[in-house]
Amino acid sequence: MLDVIHAWYRRNFSDPQAVILVILLVAGFSVVLFAGDILAPVLVALILAYLLEGVVMALERWRVPRLAAVSFVVLGFVFLAVVILLGLAPLLSRQVAQLIREVPGMVSQGQQALLRLPEMYPTLFTEQQVRELIGTLHAEVADFGRAVLSVSLSQAVSIFTFIIYVILVPLLVFFMLKDKDRMIAWATEFLPRRRELSFQVWQEVDDKIGNYIRGKVVEIAIVWLVSYVTFALMGLNYSLLLSFVVGISVIVPYVGAISATIPIALIGYFQWGFAAEFWWLLLAYQIIQLLDGNVLVPVLFSEVVNLHPVAIIVAVLFFGGIWGIWGVFFAIPLATLVQAVLNAWPRVQPPQEEAEADNGASSSA
Repeated sequence: MLDVIHAWYRRNFSDPQAVILVILLVAGFSVVLFAGDILAPVLVALILAYLLEGVVMALERWRVPRLAAVSFVVLGFVFLAVVILLGLAPLLSRQVAQLIREVPGMVSQGQQALLRLPEMYPTLFTEQQVRELIGTLHAEVADFGRAVLSVSLSQAVSIFTFIIYVILVPLLVFFMLKDKDRMIAWATEFLPRRRELSFQVWQEVDDKIGNYIRGKVVEIAIVWLVSYVTFALMGLNYSLLLSFVVGISVIVPYVGAISATIPIALIGYFQWGFAAEFWWLLLAYQIIQLLDGNVLVPVLFSEVVNLHPVAIIVAVLFFGGIWGIWGVFFAIPLATLVQAVLNAWPRVQPPQEEAEADNGASSSA
């Protein structure tokens, strides 16, 4: 058994650069995992600076000085964030409050529809089954109400945290962009001199992650806008809120689209029943999803990631369980990092395999 472990270790960790890469990865994940809450503003600013660096570089190619380019980009980002917060956030908040007020009426309407099931389909449903289902739904609604109350009670802490983010994050983004080269030079002084393997992995991941994150932001905006226009033209209630849900759902591949269908179908049913408008709504939503998956995603993410759907779902579950919504958003980039590490990992053939390879080469000669 020890020989097997020794052979495995020699095959995978005989190169010192592989050990260096493992240490760097473990250190990075440990900082995020154990100090993520404390360093949250720094991590958010780092992500934003990473996203905005492409815009700054584009301006530099137009011979704009870096300080002027950074100032313009950061001010533009802050202006856009203020417009979104002051323009869209109140509208979303009002629609959420209105939906919460109408939940009891929707529950009552749904209860009446469920009570008719034993009469319409006596061979499939019994009155006892329906009443048990109604009791379960009432318990879920009560839990939802308590959750909303707990959120409202914690608003003071959330407002304080929000103020800290508003002040610190733009400042951090500005200095990270302005002093990017100095900060990278300072950080590399603490790295080992032999870091060619780590640099190779970083080069492979850098382009893919940057393009993926920027493409995902564009995808969210386009899907949100198209969904809002579609829902508004159809006269669907809570169009802005539901289109926001559809836009955010593209963060989670495969699962997000299915999950967003549930609130859309429920709101459509309570508004129209099973009338023609309800089916047109579901058809329009499916067309949006098909265009997103077959047109928008190939255009935005062409050759960015090459991951199997099972690997994507596992990455979403794993990293989402560790880091919540941030882990879900960065599940594919992190999975791409794992893939790049596995592709670049140095492997040394054990002596037996080397001998067999040499014998095969000599016999063929």
